Amino acid sequence: MIEQFIKFCVVGGSGVFVDFGITYLCKEWLRLNKYIANSVGFLCASTTNYLLNRIWTFENDSPDIASQYLRFLGIAAVGLLINNLTIYLLHGRWGWNFYFSKLCAIGVVTFWNFFMNYFFNF
Repeated sequence: MIEQFIKFCVVGGSGVFVDFGITYLCKEWLRLNKYIANSVGFLCASTTNYLLNRIWTFENDSPDIASQYLRFLGIAAVGLLINNLTIYLLHGRWGWNFYFSKLCAIGVVTFWNFFMNYFFNF
C-alpha cells in the first residue's frame, strides 16, 4: 500500500499541473468564477489522474472501464466538495491567498481520494 500511495502522489503531482493550469486559464483568462474555475481544473486533473492511476499506480486491467471511471469520478466529486470547502475556509474566511489555499486543499483531498480508490475502486 505504501508503494501505491507514493505512486498515487506522483500521479497527483502531475495532476497539480493540470489542475492549476486549467484553473488559471479559466479564472484569469476566461474570467470564470473562482469556484467554477477550480471545479473545472479539478475535474480535468481527475480524468488524467484516473488514466495514470489505472495503468501505473494500481496496475488495473479490469475490462469494466466505464463503471470504474464513474466510481473514480464519484470519489473525485466528493473530493471536489471537500476541496471547495477547504478553499472557502482558508481563502474566503481566513483570507489566505487563493492559490495557496488551493494547494492546501489538494493535500487534504489526496488522502480522501487515495483511500477511497484503494478500498472501493481498484
